[in-house]
Amino acid sequence: MPASKLDQLCVNTIRTLSMDAVQKANSGHPGMPMGMADVAYVLWTKFLKHNPKNPDWFDRDRFILSAGHGSMLLYSLLHLTGYDDMTLEELKNFRQLGSKTAGHPEYGMAKGIETTTGPLGQGFGTGVGVAMAEHFLAANFNDGAQDIVDHYTYAIVSDGDLMEGISHESASLAGHLGLGKLIYFYDSNRISIEGSTDLAFSEDIPKRFEAYNWHVVEIDGHNHDEIVAATKEAQSVTDKPSIIVCKTHIGFGSPNKQDTAGSHGSPLGEDEIELTKKEYGWDPKKKFFIPDEALEVFREAVEKGAEAEAAWNEKVEAYKEENPEKGQSFKAWINREISSSLEQTLPVFEEDEKGMATRAASGKVINAIKDVVPNLFGGSADLSPSTKTDIDGYGSFGVEKDTGRTIHFGVREHGMGAAVNGMALHSGVIPFGATFFVFTDYMRPTIRIAALMKMPSIFVLTHDSIGLGEDGPTHQPIEHLSSLRSMPNITVLRPGDANEVSYAWKSAIENTNGPTLLVLTRQGMPTLPRTDANAASLVQKGGYVYTDSEKETPDAILIGTGSELHLAVNAKAQLKEKGVDARVVSLPSWELFEKQDAAYKESVLPKAVTNRVSIEAGSTFGWERYVGTEGTAIGVDSFGESGPYEELYEHFGITTEAIVEAASK
Repeated sequence: MPASKLDQLCVNTIRTLSMDAVQKANSGHPGMPMGMADVAYVLWTKFLKHNPKNPDWFDRDRFILSAGHGSMLLYSLLHLTGYDDMTLEELKNFRQLGSKTAGHPEYGMAKGIETTTGPLGQGFGTGVGVAMAEHFLAANFNDGAQDIVDHYTYAIVSDGDLMEGISHESASLAGHLGLGKLIYFYDSNRISIEGSTDLAFSEDIPKRFEAYNWHVVEIDGHNHDEIVAATKEAQSVTDKPSIIVCKTHIGFGSPNKQDTAGSHGSPLGEDEIELTKKEYGWDPKKKFFIPDEALEVFREAVEKGAEAEAAWNEKVEAYKEENPEKGQSFKAWINREISSSLEQTLPVFEEDEKGMATRAASGKVINAIKDVVPNLFGGSADLSPSTKTDIDGYGSFGVEKDTGRTIHFGVREHGMGAAVNGMALHSGVIPFGATFFVFTDYMRPTIRIAALMKMPSIFVLTHDSIGLGEDGPTHQPIEHLSSLRSMPNITVLRPGDANEVSYAWKSAIENTNGPTLLVLTRQGMPTLPRTDANAASLVQKGGYVYTDSEKETPDAILIGTGSELHLAVNAKAQLKEKGVDARVVSLPSWELFEKQDAAYKESVLPKAVTNRVSIEAGSTFGWERYVGTEGTAIGVDSFGESGPYEELYEHFGITTEAIVEAASK
């Protein structure tokens, strides 16, 4: 069989598997896999460096299907190239409960799915972070003789991806950083759910990306020679990311639905599938049919992948012999090995009535541990003077030098969140991004994706309440704590003083089972006295008794978080004068506290004590979990106000006097 016919047979195998799976599920998007099958086939068989039998091999190329609605394209490729857990049975169970073939690709469901996609633009932004991690690691470890970090990040992106705002933020950042190992294939099929993209989308994409400092190539997305040439050209451009604009036909080959919205988001229908298969020269009655000749071509990936990984392993061994210290560091970085001396390196802050803002304490922690956690890598959305997140002494990433550890994300919170997720997915670095807490509104989709993937992204969120004062309600996060606490797989930490910040950071670095949000103050607050009984390390339990009553059963329990913990401490002293012996509990993390056993939780918050008062400068929503029906939640259940923060605390009744009154009832 001539090679061109064999290539076409392989491409049509992808198309028919995708059509059949969507039809069997009676749900899905067949048009995109049919339209981009040529590009995907060429990329996966002629360029993509991967090992189906060891999908997590570190130096593999990463492939991201940002157009996640076309998930059957990815599932077909995984099965055809020999990924063991993507069986034909899984393709037949597309979109069914318990299958690995979810409606949109989900990280962790099957090997070879590099990230969760579906919400448009997320894959685009995540890919930028993946490429940033590769770029940083290559700069730190490659020595010219043995380049042990040397892989590409590829993605297929759609019209919808490029309409979403995150694509603008992320493309701008990638172009600014000159991420030459980032190559995107844009499926320019000019069809969206409502019909032609002319209804809402008429910008000049090539000029837009040229303005972002991207290398741009325009091709016929069904011409294999052009796909090969454009990919090679993109690989040769090392100082810019590349976008290959692929003119394609959605629903390729469907006599009645090609180039229509009818092939975008619904099955073609049995009759149309039969007509389409006839167009391909296939037996129209065969379903999930994989010709032996095609499978043989795809399965060459197994041998190629094993050879590529073996060659890399040899390169790594040679590198270790020539650079034993760096070789050991490389192993530690990619395996996320945390130094046992981390805790000993955490700063210990002296008791101080004036104290400091927890954002300032966080900055001191970052710079105290920077050499013990040498792959800590991050920055802020143009806010480092306020968030205190610069890693001193190492320079700015991609601006001063490629080994710089401080990232300047610019005013791009959404793009920053996706980039942090991408870096965490890539592995080898411990990434963080920082902004004001209120601006989690701009990056909430990326926080949610991190939670879905249980990805250890770290977000440093300062200016956490009305305590930021004069900037007013637009900048004062009120509902954000309760909102984010409701999200599964997420750990929110609102430390109550500088020493709690140290252990909040330790918890974040050691947490590999989901994102961590460090919620920090703008205003200064006391650094509280400590003993063995109320050591700041207890933060890692989420909640603990900061100071106890003299009675076996307290008269009241005062529960504080963040900048309100010291108010509870002050209230305890005043209550004592009134004959009320109270316990003060610090509860910086609901999530960590709920992970403790029942006996520990009872020891901190005994059920027998119903006189409870919570104090937190945010929404009281949810606090009934800890204060019950007889207790009082002191907080802010309206938007804030502009004014000096001390006056705002008085205005909203978040005061020692209010706590005393509530606990005295």
